[in-house]
Amino acid sequence: MEVDEAVRAIFKIGGKDNKEFMQSLITNDVFKTDGGLVYSALLGPQGKFLFDFFLFSRSDALFLDVAATLAEELSGRLSLYKLRKDVIIEETNLCMTRGLDAPPEGALADPRHPDLGWRFYGPQIDAPQIDWTELRVKLCIPEATIEILKDSYILEMGFERLNGVDFRKGCYIGQEITARMKHKTQLRKGLALAKLSSPLPPHTPIMSNDKNIGFICSQSGCHAIVYLKYDRISNEMFAGNAEVTEVNTEIITFTR
Repeated sequence: MEVDEAVRAIFKIGGKDNKEFMQSLITNDVFKTDGGLVYSALLGPQGKFLFDFFLFSRSDALFLDVAATLAEELSGRLSLYKLRKDVIIEETNLCMTRGLDAPPEGALADPRHPDLGWRFYGPQIDAPQIDWTELRVKLCIPEATIEILKDSYILEMGFERLNGVDFRKGCYIGQEITARMKHKTQLRKGLALAKLSSPLPPHTPIMSNDKNIGFICSQSGCHAIVYLKYDRISNEMFAGNAEVTEVNTEIITFTR
């Protein structure tokens, strides 16, 4: 199941324990919503990715913006963690509109990258049509089910440069493994940008010296986001009948 990033569900998370509840679960600092939009993830106990989403606050309530195809599963998972906490999770009729031009009043800057524009939450409004896949590929912005798979580690998916993880906020599910990857290991695999000699289906394996070293992710024209074992990058890499060239891993070091 692929995610259409433009089709979103917006949940309201209310109750007096709402912020403390979310703070104990997710990779980013919930209290940053006082200053704007926050990008974050929910991990499993082994530190592997489950869901990504945006959070913002209005009055005392939190609002969560998630891909509509993942909304029911995420809502159910959060409900499992509620126990006796005063937390109310309900879907709203808010719409998400995004754009790159002058933002409407109340719009929030996309926290993942300064070139991703704004997101507006409210009634549906008009915005110019934009090739968001082309922009995502250009900026190496991963998307759930294409790049960010359920067995992914978020640091390999670039969550640090996407402002999706806070290493000072304290404990959350999967925090120990994420922190260990940050402080005690060097990433040996993850996302990169590459050029393809012909289009390919997502998740086509990338081969080098007859060994599987990664896979193709999102594509725009001859450019693609790829997932690779960095120490296996070579001058002769193929995916299906296409040649994989001009691999660029510098994007993984981007900091805002």
